[in-house]
Amino acid sequence: MQEVQAALLGLSHPHSLAHLRTLQTVAEVASITLWDPDAELLQSTVENQGEKVSGTTTDLDSVLAQEEILFVVGALRNDLGPPIFIKALEAGKHLITDKPIGKTAVESTEVAAVARREQRKLGVFYQNRSLPPIRDARRIVEQGLIGELVSVEMRMVTTQVQVRNPRHWLFNQDKAGGGILSWLGCHYIDQILNITQDEIVSVAAQLATRSGEDIDVEDVAALSLGFASGAVGTMHAGYMLAMSGSGYHNAVGYDTYVGVNGRLGRITYGSNGTPTSIDVESAHPSWAAAPKRTFEYTFGDSPAYGGASGEKFLRAFISACQGNGEPLATGEDAIRVAKVVDAAYESNRTGRRVTV
Repeated sequence: MQEVQAALLGLSHPHSLAHLRTLQTVAEVASITLWDPDAELLQSTVENQGEKVSGTTTDLDSVLAQEEILFVVGALRNDLGPPIFIKALEAGKHLITDKPIGKTAVESTEVAAVARREQRKLGVFYQNRSLPPIRDARRIVEQGLIGELVSVEMRMVTTQVQVRNPRHWLFNQDKAGGGILSWLGCHYIDQILNITQDEIVSVAAQLATRSGEDIDVEDVAALSLGFASGAVGTMHAGYMLAMSGSGYHNAVGYDTYVGVNGRLGRITYGSNGTPTSIDVESAHPSWAAAPKRTFEYTFGDSPAYGGASGEKFLRAFISACQGNGEPLATGEDAIRVAKVVDAAYESNRTGRRVTV
């Protein structure tokens, strides 16, 4: 790949500095321009994490006018992102954003429509798609080793709201658009869509705010899912761990489980962070000699967001911007997830199952 120049839009997002580390780590990124409306934040970022930063500005138009910038990374508050993303695309920049693009599927669809019209690549940071365990799980399903999908089970619980700053915009409905589902549960919805290559077509949901904190988004959710194939699924997500520390980049701050069950077998994995193994059972004839197998992984070291797999994810996006294939997670992938999340919110409001 050729070396490229990039820009990071937004420095106050919880993942902004992690995205900056990734840009600094990927060798193909030669320089980075930073934009944020806060001049003091720009200065402090350069002082503390200035590698490869070639310029800073509070003037968005001046960034988008730089023809040498191939793509921009968007890390903005959910309610502020879409109009800026559209402006970047219309300026001819490829765009990769933190999820969920916008507060709703409608907003995300509007951004994706502009990307198609302008013939620009739109990627979204569902980096788990590049993790070796997730890629292998998808491969096993594609090879037919667990047979036709029967059901899916997901659990994603993490540290409590009280250790995540309840005053943060993530817990404000008007700014975030939603709570645990739109911020973290979305990653697991995307994992299942990616692994199974099935579509979620209906959702019944019960959501609640049970943390005791003064927030107006859901902090616990229980979903019943219907798939296009006829398979069924469940998802339980919540901010509820009382003894797992704090911080948004807490390596042990999760309790997760995913089970993908088919007519011929199943795939399961779980962890208190990133899964380092998957267990597979298969009655497929090709596995007769060893019908139960465990795949274990040791990940390469990297300061990038998501580690070495996060580097791979961004490199795939850069390659797509240079005309080689598509991003590992596209705007259309993000819209699929957003539609499921929106359906869950509508189901909770109406008390009925909602078609996606």
